[in-house]
Amino acid sequence: MTAGRVVGAIVASVLVVGFLLVAVFPTRTMLNQRSQTSQSRAELAELRASNAQLAKRIAELKQPDAIERIARKDYNMIRPGEESYAILPRANAPVVLPDVWPFAGAADTFNR
Repeated sequence: MTAGRVVGAIVASVLVVGFLLVAVFPTRTMLNQRSQTSQSRAELAELRASNAQLAKRIAELKQPDAIERIARKDYNMIRPGEESYAILPRANAPVVLPDVWPFAGAADTFNR
């Protein structure tokens, strides 16, 4: 009867391994592929939205008034005969520190 149990155990092991090879491993692979597919679809949707925005920006930049606005704003360009002025920001108020240790002479450094 011991030989029958050994044969039964071997047959059961072969059946379990066969079940794993036929059912479990391909299912796991299929689920991984589905996950990758959904991630790829989400990425594709983002890229299409980005491409749509870039196409809109390209159409905007083909307009002469947009080119002029960018040239004036970003590159400080002007048309012939125009004058350009730059307004400087206010100077910072001087730093006032007591003339005792550890502040002695530090105000000179900060007010340069």
